[in-house]
Amino acid sequence: MSDRQEPFEGDNPFEIAASWLAEASKLEISDPTAMALATVDQHGLPNVRMVLLKEVEADSFLFYTNYHSAKASELATGNCAAFVIHWKSLRRQIRARGAVEKEDGRKADRYFRSRPLESRWGAWASRQSKVISSRDDLLARFERKKKLLGDDPARPEFWGGYRLTPVEMEFWCEGDFRLHNRFQWTRVPGGSWNIDRLAP
Repeated sequence: MSDRQEPFEGDNPFEIAASWLAEASKLEISDPTAMALATVDQHGLPNVRMVLLKEVEADSFLFYTNYHSAKASELATGNCAAFVIHWKSLRRQIRARGAVEKEDGRKADRYFRSRPLESRWGAWASRQSKVISSRDDLLARFERKKKLLGDDPARPEFWGGYRLTPVEMEFWCEGDFRLHNRFQWTRVPGGSWNIDRLAP
């Protein structure tokens, strides 16, 4: 008999993740898609920042960013990353780590066009992670891009998605007496998963 009970039940970790995200979307006061993304630079120094999870796919997680950003440079260096999503309202979190690859095709185009128009202009205007002289300079660049690109700007070639395909995932729920529930899913050859309960 499996030691896993609700909300951990299921044979597919991505379906569990999607289910938890759907629950959080109804309850989380802040952004339920916010996740802390960790990378490592060329010197081995770790870095972490908040990004937005945009899709739980069949076997991966998808987020978007500027390909000229610091995070993109670090993703290119190591071709891997890790993230954690914590939902205070649910008292749950998901951790994952694995390989990353770019999503810069039609899916990225569709997502970019679904964004608010101001966000699309902003993507063109921002030289993400680069030093700027002032906020006024950034706003002036935004206005120039707005006039230049019009009301239907296409996705810039320097902006797109990343798909993280985990080799390891962990689902965590708060437990009484700090005896939290943790289940680790580890991918094994052939694409199946090994599932272990971890001590809190």
